[in-house]
Parts: sequence; C-alpha cells; structure tokens
Amino acid sequence: MPFRWSGRALQTLSAAAMSALLLASAAKHFREPEFFHPVVPDILCRDDSGAQPNGPLAVLSREEWVAASGLLEAAAAVGLLIPASRPAAAGCVTAMFTAFLAGHVDALRAAYGPGGTPHRRRVHTLRLPLQAPLIAWAWTLTRRNRRP
Repeated sequence: MPFRWSGRALQTLSAAAMSALLLASAAKHFREPEFFHPVVPDILCRDDSGAQPNGPLAVLSREEWVAASGLLEAAAAVGLLIPASRPAAAGCVTAMFTAFLAGHVDALRAAYGPGGTPHRRRVHTLRLPLQAPLIAWAWTLTRRNRRP
C-alpha cells in the first residue's frame, strides 16, 4: 500500500525545508557577511566616514543591514516551524524576499556597471531570478491547511 501524504504533512515538510534554507542563509550572514554586501542598496547604507552625506533612508551601515537581515531570517525560520505562527511568518518571509528584489536589482545594475566584473555579473544574473520561486514558495506557506 503506497504512503499518501496529507496536505498538512506536505505543508509541514515544505515549511521545514524553507526553515532550513533560511537558517543556512542566516548563518552565512554572520560567517561571510561580505557575500551579502552587494545586495544592500547604497541608498540604505549610512556612511560614517563623512565622505558623502547620508540620505534619509541611510539608517544602518552595510554591515548592520546584513546582520539585521540575518537575524530576521533566523526568526522567520523559527516562526515557520510553529504551526500557529506559520501563516504570519510565511507572509513576512514573502514580504522579505520581495523587498530583497530591490537589492538584487541594484547589485545586478552595479555588476554590469563600470566597476563590475565577469564573476559579479554571473553571480548577480543568477541570484535575481532565484527570488521569484522563493517568493512563490513562501507564499504557499501563508495558507492554513486545516485538512488532516
């Protein structure tokens, strides 16, 4: 007799997989923060050197944005594992991945600009389209699955 997956079991498995992905990414934020530096738009980054004026959105340094997003990813990963908080956490993850689109577009623009390198072009050309399936996947976890 074949094993049949219930909707709830599939959603739990999917949430656990998304949680693992987020925890791995959160850990990378602290192990290799420079990997995430290009996807933090310059307009959001505070410059404490005084070399340029800070805009109204520049409330954190690039390093602080990377750390904050790593903490948000870790918190979201935990929220996805708790069935009661899963829909809200998944909505936040969907919003977070959607907001990250701006950073990926900015990084792609910079990679193809005068200071870009072939490696950065390759990396950011691949990273941007990966956001779409991540957004869609997170969105599927926003629905409550009431059937056993």
